[in-house]
Amino acid sequence: MTIRVWGYLEEYEQDREEILAAVDAVFRSGQLVLGPNVEGFEQEFAAYHAVRRCVSVDNGTNAIVLALRALGVGPGDEVVTVANTAAPTVVAIDAVGATPVFVDVDDRHYLMDATRVEEAVTERTRCVVPVHLYGQCVDMSAVMDVARRRGLVVVEDVAQAHGARRDGVVAGSSGDAAAFSFYPTKVLGAYGDGGAVLTDSDDTAARLSRLRYYGMEDRYYVTETPGHNSRLDEVQAAILRLKLGRLDDYVRARRQVAERYAAGLADTGLVLPATAPGNEHVYYLYVVRHPERDAIMAQLAERGISLNISYPWPIHTMTGFAHLGYGEGSLPVTERVAHEIFSLPMYPSLAVDDQQRVIDALREVLAGLGG
Repeated sequence: MTIRVWGYLEEYEQDREEILAAVDAVFRSGQLVLGPNVEGFEQEFAAYHAVRRCVSVDNGTNAIVLALRALGVGPGDEVVTVANTAAPTVVAIDAVGATPVFVDVDDRHYLMDATRVEEAVTERTRCVVPVHLYGQCVDMSAVMDVARRRGLVVVEDVAQAHGARRDGVVAGSSGDAAAFSFYPTKVLGAYGDGGAVLTDSDDTAARLSRLRYYGMEDRYYVTETPGHNSRLDEVQAAILRLKLGRLDDYVRARRQVAERYAAGLADTGLVLPATAPGNEHVYYLYVVRHPERDAIMAQLAERGISLNISYPWPIHTMTGFAHLGYGEGSLPVTERVAHEIFSLPMYPSLAVDDQQRVIDALREVLAGLGG
């Protein structure tokens, strides 16, 4: 039987009755859009992060798009971010007409190198989008210091770091806004698409609420453009409310999986995940590194073990972003790690026996490669 890099079926079997009851309650309520579950989830998600306001949306990409629009980022502006991220981070910047400007990542944690942010700032820079990647946080103290001194707004991309903390501060509570995805694979995942934006600003939240609903202040009356149809539906909100109460349990389970990998693979040639100082890693992904990555993945696939690469192509090397003018070698760390990183199976319900099978297969393959 194939071991998947991610799966939800075991979790669903455990929680099936509660999930179906929550969905049934929505269907019986007579209110399917922008109802009590959306409102309840927004209040509870904001409270979890000790942030004043949450505006839910239909997916994580639009969470970034609407956060940028709500903060006034648009054509002619530059946005500092990283190329070692999922494409939606940069697609969202492009969608508002802004220009992404990339800084390199650090070699151990693959996160935005905060020491490089200021050198990327120009007179056109309006925003920084730090990406909390793989389950741990960018150094937000350093990012916010630059942003405040240079008059920039900050939108945190927290799609991969629900519940992560740095120096005790939860991801998504430092910037002017924070964008979340609830895609099913996430630490807090819906059973479909979903997203949200956190902010401490009432004005920003009010604008977000209009932008996600055609730009309407009142029903049928548009007060600003461009508006969107970007609402989180009641069914996903009900499921997310149920799962939000278990978020810390999901994180503990992921850390247990990470601990078993660390113990089982410590004396191999794999470079295992390193946690940055002050970080509390939630292990959205368990990203390892080896110069013979492709051979390792091929041999594990033959043994029925599915692995993944996040991400094989840095954004600046994609033809869709060739117009930005970044050549090969412009982000050397990002480019180097893209050839070596890969992710092991990681999800809370991953069986111990399956994880041991992954460890044993990796050890066998690495021994055959001489490392």
